[in-house]
Amino acid sequence: MKNIRVIDGYEFEEYTRETFCEEEVLKRSREFHQWMNTRRTVRNFSDRPIPKEVIDNIILTASTAPSGAHKQPWTFCVVSNTELKKKIREAAEAEEYESYNGRMSDEWLEDLKQFQTDWHKPFIEVAPYVIIVFKKAYELDKDGNKKNNYYVNESVGLAVGFLLAAIHHAGLVALTHTPSPMNFLTKILERPANERPCFLIPVGYPTDDTYVPKLSRKPLKDIVVFYK
Repeated sequence: MKNIRVIDGYEFEEYTRETFCEEEVLKRSREFHQWMNTRRTVRNFSDRPIPKEVIDNIILTASTAPSGAHKQPWTFCVVSNTELKKKIREAAEAEEYESYNGRMSDEWLEDLKQFQTDWHKPFIEVAPYVIIVFKKAYELDKDGNKKNNYYVNESVGLAVGFLLAAIHHAGLVALTHTPSPMNFLTKILERPANERPCFLIPVGYPTDDTYVPKLSRKPLKDIVVFYK
């Protein structure tokens, strides 16, 4: 049992975890990077089923992310219902059609060419699960009064990062789809006024003939500045 201390009326439990020698730390950091570097965004999903418990575990992992004042300002809506996925796809494609045919700048469209993507989004229906992430702008107490949440965008962004890592760890693939505007998701899923949709993430296995763009990630020298 962990030791408990009470400080200013709040309980604190002793933090313990395994630590490693410098050599092992270096090895683990290198191996984790190499493994995460194999993660790719995928648009070709199989309809192969996934046990619901897998999705439960992935979302529980996402919920271990840090959040402002530990408010955990997120809701993960998991959609597997065929008719509901169809409605979401139709609404998403309607918004994406407008984006690809007027909203997006020529530069944006040019940047997207290497991904061979357009307004058609069949993966929403094909993937066995679609996770729609909502951020909670504020909380409501039992009397309907507003309670503040803090650093909502940052907190939800961290949780989605954890979510993607958990999906990759499970041997599955995902796509972070962000049709804009996304208000149609609030209506279709009948979410409350304090929630805002921010990510639509199909989750599943890739098809056997999946190809992804041959990309390179920025080298360390281009993404970090060390101050000694």
